[in-house]
Amino acid sequence: MSAAAPIDASSSYAEPATLGLLRRRAPGQAVMEELLEAHSTRRPRGRLARVLGVHPLSNDSKPWYWGALGERAVGRVLATLGPEWAVLHAVPVGEKSSDIDHVVIGPTGIFTLNTKRHVDQRIWTAKGTFMVAGTRYPYVRNSEHEAARAGKLLSAAVRHQVVAEAAIVVVGARQVTVKEKHRAVTVLTSPQLLRWITRRPVIYTGEQVALLSAAAAQPSTWRRTPPVLRDAADVIEPFEALHKLVEQARRRRIGWLLAVPVSVIASVVGVLPPF
Repeated sequence: MSAAAPIDASSSYAEPATLGLLRRRAPGQAVMEELLEAHSTRRPRGRLARVLGVHPLSNDSKPWYWGALGERAVGRVLATLGPEWAVLHAVPVGEKSSDIDHVVIGPTGIFTLNTKRHVDQRIWTAKGTFMVAGTRYPYVRNSEHEAARAGKLLSAAVRHQVVAEAAIVVVGARQVTVKEKHRAVTVLTSPQLLRWITRRPVIYTGEQVALLSAAAAQPSTWRRTPPVLRDAADVIEPFEALHKLVEQARRRRIGWLLAVPVSVIASVVGVLPPF
């Protein structure tokens, strides 16, 4: 889907002092912030819990953590796009706490990406339906709304009608079955993402991409009330420390699971008479 009409790249766009703030947002930053806020109220694990590998996150915090891992994975894929592309992550939109996982702007168009991480699950989708292991989720409707909203806000910012395309990017699933394509939302896996974005007709010049990306990088494009944006480093560092604890706990649980059968076998062998 292309822009309604060519953008006049010579048109002016005021560049406030805050221009570019959104360019410094890290993949998954919004969900990482939510995770760290929720985790800050959790009582630290005791020594025994750490030794046994008890998960350091509460059940309420785990979805934020999994979401961050998914968005970071997609962020790594998008980082391989060339300099002719602009990529924004965790874009705050609207007056509530909503955000767009990734906004990509380049020669082939404007794209809003909704990342969904469902490790080892079976995904089935057709028309407006998206099911994970037999459970229906409103991902298609939400993604369609997200793209329409992004197109409307960017159109207002550059004073010209543009259109954004929506995609749901599935991370870690065992199988993704697209039974029938959706009207306005593409469902794909992270390995398919770059090809889907880049292998399509060019509709924007470099100057037009620069104009659109400059508008997209301005927080006021997406919200009337400017959001308070935290420095990415202040979020990434504690998240990675927490991620390290999660991985340590996982390895310890695996160690205990492996150790128990070995100890049982050793006990059995110890009591059996020698051949």
